[in-house]
Amino acid sequence: MLIPCEVAVKSVIPALRALVAKELTQKYDMKQNDVANLLGVTQAAVSKYNRHVRGRVLDIEKIDDVQPIILEIVDLLASKRASRDAIIAKFCFACQIVREKRLMCHLCERYDPSINVKLCIVCSSGAGNCFKP
Repeated sequence: MLIPCEVAVKSVIPALRALVAKELTQKYDMKQNDVANLLGVTQAAVSKYNRHVRGRVLDIEKIDDVQPIILEIVDLLASKRASRDAIIAKFCFACQIVREKRLMCHLCERYDPSINVKLCIVCSSGAGNCFKP
């Protein structure tokens, strides 16, 4: 049985991290090492995010509801004003939006062909959301 969070870990979280890394390196002119330390990943991962090698399984850059959350995460990380929990909550909220908009359904189906995504309501109903800010 495939749990939607497993798909999110493989697709949504890397896509969110890629957007955050891009903003931190471009908007704040941060070095990849510094961005890596803030995100808890390696410098190589940040390099791959910036080159669109990693975090591109799901294109969430143009989702209007997610973009402001990404900018909040970026500002919080850059200013070092927020707690780890606050930043995690923002990531979870962005993931929740992606799931509720059913933008991950095709990936669930690809990972587990036995899932009938037309009948699945786990993500769109909010039943599978792990955090509500």
